[in-house]
Amino acid sequence: MSGHNKWSQIKRKKGALDAKRSKVFTKLIKEITVAAKEGGADPDGNPRLRLAIQLSKAANMPKDNIARAISKGEGADGNYSEVTYEGYASHGVAVFIECLTDNTNRTVQNLRTIFNKGNGSLGTSGSVEFLFDRKGVFVVKRDPEQPVDIDALTLELIDAGAEEIEFEEEHITVYCAMEDFGAMQKKAEQLHLDLESAELQRIPQTTVTVEDPDAVRLVLRLLDALEDDDDVQKVYHNLELSDAVLAELE
Repeated sequence: MSGHNKWSQIKRKKGALDAKRSKVFTKLIKEITVAAKEGGADPDGNPRLRLAIQLSKAANMPKDNIARAISKGEGADGNYSEVTYEGYASHGVAVFIECLTDNTNRTVQNLRTIFNKGNGSLGTSGSVEFLFDRKGVFVVKRDPEQPVDIDALTLELIDAGAEEIEFEEEHITVYCAMEDFGAMQKKAEQLHLDLESAELQRIPQTTVTVEDPDAVRLVLRLLDALEDDDDVQKVYHNLELSDAVLAELE
């Protein structure tokens, strides 16, 4: 997980992940719409919707946008399908993509074009999924000026199913098994943790290290292009960045 988290850290620092507010809003609105469609419009009885609303508020999304997305999910317009795609970037970097789309033909064509332009290839279903484990990942905002009882918090989180906890200066990242996601979400609410994100992620079992900075940039451009597509919700990969390459990129 360390390689995955290292890239998460540098992405946060560089602000490259969903940097444009409009893109953030597009993805969050789709998540709210699907959550409302599947679990109902009452966030008290719909944990997925409750979390989506919480993250939307954290992103400063206007209340009217949230309300419209919920209404869309209740009505016939909330017609998004959850689909996944798999492929390889250059240098054997595995890529797994989760999408919400109302037109799968458009989505697959867009993704194929992005892979081709980025010197990668869109693969068949199952071609890379086996390389990833599905885990719950909670990223908690941490105020450096507010002391945290690390031992007490660790015990609370382990009690809810935490498998690994990483304390950083500005964030706390908690990993749990997929089946413990709900329990961890409830624990976060009970502890009033300030969640930056909480989601099921695909964590690579093994990673690929690319030492040539230019080759790494080629891979990152492909990943960024995928993340920038309106139908794409999440992009996972098994690229590990060495300290030397990170220094070149900064």
